[in-house]
Amino acid sequence: MRTKIKHILHAQQSSLLIGRQVTVSGWIRTVRDQKSFAFIELNDGSTLANLQIVVDGALPAYTETLSQLTTGASATITGTLVASPGKNQALELKADTVRILGTCSAEKYPLQKKRHSFEFLRTIAHLRPRTNTQGAVLRVRSALAHATHLFFQQRGFYYVQTPLITGSDCEGGGEMFRVTTLSDLKDPSKDFFGKPTYLTVSGQLEGEILALALSDVYTFGPTFRAENSNTSRHLAEFWMIEPEMAFADLKADMECAQSYLQFCVRYVLEHCREDLEFFDKFIENGLLQRLQHVADSPFAHLTYTQAVEILRKAPKQFEFPVEWGIDLQSEHERYLAEEHCKQPVILTDYPAEIKAFYMRANDDGKTVAAMDILVPKIGEIIGGSQREERIDRLEHKIAEHGLNRSDYWWYLELREYGSVPHAGFGLGFERLVLFTTGMENIRDVIPFPRYPGHADF
Repeated sequence: MRTKIKHILHAQQSSLLIGRQVTVSGWIRTVRDQKSFAFIELNDGSTLANLQIVVDGALPAYTETLSQLTTGASATITGTLVASPGKNQALELKADTVRILGTCSAEKYPLQKKRHSFEFLRTIAHLRPRTNTQGAVLRVRSALAHATHLFFQQRGFYYVQTPLITGSDCEGGGEMFRVTTLSDLKDPSKDFFGKPTYLTVSGQLEGEILALALSDVYTFGPTFRAENSNTSRHLAEFWMIEPEMAFADLKADMECAQSYLQFCVRYVLEHCREDLEFFDKFIENGLLQRLQHVADSPFAHLTYTQAVEILRKAPKQFEFPVEWGIDLQSEHERYLAEEHCKQPVILTDYPAEIKAFYMRANDDGKTVAAMDILVPKIGEIIGGSQREERIDRLEHKIAEHGLNRSDYWWYLELREYGSVPHAGFGLGFERLVLFTTGMENIRDVIPFPRYPGHADF
């Protein structure tokens, strides 16, 4: 039976494992031939660290085996755990048998060098998970996904699934991928669904249906946006976490969003320490301190109007001018979180003109009950609102945004049959991974990034 390397290297009492026979499998990172014996560094992806294995020259077919023990090759090794004289780990494995599973050409293997640019690694997405950085990203990503389910399940939310194919544009922006079986798009009635359909940009509207029956629900799935953007913050395919809460207002929405974000940060600080220390050392110095500050500190609260005044008086020049009514840019959001407040910020009460049709109108007639959470390094990481539960206001908003009322008949009908105050938010999962790892480009925190001109894997 195979033992994962993390269970050896991170055992609470490693001395109790000395003398135990184990079998490990993985990919060879390095081989050091010492003539009469060899050191192998083996990694199976379960942890950042490699297990050092000593292969004695007296083993049968040692010379032949050693010739196949190249970087990138895979092997299963059985042996006895012994105390390691080295400083980096308490145990090493003295091999009894070495079985090569898959050979690897030392001349052709692209991961021979110790460091590669992230741009280069994107061109070999089938191999980049074997690198230290990508392995750590994927383990943190997995932990954050688990923390997400854990948080909402502990709060009594139900995990629901919403359609990936939709006839509604949730955001009203129109940047959606068309789904069709037609070569000629002139007559949509002949298409598979009898009308134009698209890959969803959000599961929110359908999530509201389910919240107005189950009270508290959340979705966690892929979403798509056909935005021709090549920035470090945008993907064409990305994952969204979208809770919806019935009988909730904006205040409850903000509390849930802050608690969720802090829960996720605390979870990775506790369960991904080794990987976060790696990111702190090689990607963003001070990462651990930044994350601990977020986990421990209350979030600042500002209205959009207050934020605009702060930005207009800021002792720095912004690329994009600031005036009331603009959609804040990343540079504005980061200034508020990083320099002015020096902590995460919840902004509320945005101008109605720059927000989606479904957000509840405030009494001032100019703003809506919306909130964004801004964090250092990223800017906006969560966007949410109290939803408009009043049918007359909602009908007016749909018309104002130039949307087709018939496409939202069911959404309006929810307001006829037992409407209640409700709220929710959305978090781009990849931005959460960026925030917790310190990585710079969103294309490096998803296994197979989709962006303009790139869908190779």
